[in-house]
Amino acid sequence: MVRLSIVASIGIFLEITETVKSFTHSTQTIRRNRGEQYILRNLANPPPFFRPEAQRQRQIALSMDVGGLSDAMVGAWSSYNVALEEDPLLTKSITAGIILGAADLAGQAVERVLDASNGNESSSAGVDYARVGRFALFGFILQAPWNHFYYMFLDGALPPTEDPFTATTGIKVVIDQFLQAPIFTVIIFVFLGLLEGKSLESVKEQLDKDYADTMFANWKLWVPATAVNIAFCPPVLRVLFLNCVFFFWSIFLSLKLNNSDDDGDGDSVGMDTVTQEEEQLLSR
Repeated sequence: MVRLSIVASIGIFLEITETVKSFTHSTQTIRRNRGEQYILRNLANPPPFFRPEAQRQRQIALSMDVGGLSDAMVGAWSSYNVALEEDPLLTKSITAGIILGAADLAGQAVERVLDASNGNESSSAGVDYARVGRFALFGFILQAPWNHFYYMFLDGALPPTEDPFTATTGIKVVIDQFLQAPIFTVIIFVFLGLLEGKSLESVKEQLDKDYADTMFANWKLWVPATAVNIAFCPPVLRVLFLNCVFFFWSIFLSLKLNNSDDDGDGDSVGMDTVTQEEEQLLSR
């Protein structure tokens, strides 16, 4: 009787095991079939995000965004070139006034940031709009017209060459920096001095004091900048190139001005340094 019970128990256990195996196999088959059906269904009818139409629409939208910005920049540049052709002197003068005014604003901002980081209470002072106005007026009245007619004369006497690395380019750089620049620097000293209400005697004293240092500072930057300008820039864009270099040159000199003010001993020293910085900035 006991043997019969044992045999029956073993038989029932084997039957249950076989049933479980069959159920597991069936479940796996159903899952695999469902997974295959899901994949096939998605391939035939993908979700909206992965549909080719949606991808094309996103690509078109992105290209429209980038293209719109690019079109605006190209349009602005084209309009600027048209203005250069129609009225070159006025266009260069307005551009110079805007760029040099913005350059001085940027320079003053750098000065205030450095003053604040050094704990200088004077950094809370506002923008010196008179100084901004002097820079903008200089660009509009003097810098752009002077360079406009100067480059017309220079290119007329020594026509540009297709090859940038020629003796003509070198001669032009020498003329620009060692003949034109010294004369223009004197004009800048007189222009700024009279604009600030100084007498001619005061301007002469300022020239005696700062002219040599100003010219050495000028040559360090403007000799290579002038070589690039004459060698690679189209004649109609040379004044614009000069204005762009002026922008960054002014920020550099603002840092120099800030360091000089830290070593100063009074307001009169600070004002003299401002005047010297303006003359160095505007000379070339």
